[in-house]
Amino acid sequence: MADSPAFSWLCQELERATCLDRLEARGTVRLALKGAGLEAAAVLPDQIKVVIERLLPGELAARGVEDAAEVCDRLAAEVERVDGGDLAEAPDEVFRRLGSR
Repeated sequence: MADSPAFSWLCQELERATCLDRLEARGTVRLALKGAGLEAAAVLPDQIKVVIERLLPGELAARGVEDAAEVCDRLAAEVERVDGGDLAEAPDEVFRRLGSR
């Protein structure tokens, strides 16, 4: 299953804003999501905002990211512009849509 737009956005922004490479950023976000009981494939922007505010600063600090709190503050302010995508589409709807082509 593909990752949600919110997850992908956060990972890309972490790569830009920190010293973390792609694999480190994705792993860090996955650990923060796991701590919140969420999955990368289904996380919505409003859910990931809470993760950014409450869990991500600690995860980043544990990985030696300087100014982790400031990075998270900026990300939390920007996450509202992320489109959550259509994560609620049922599998039968996907197959019905694909079959109509």
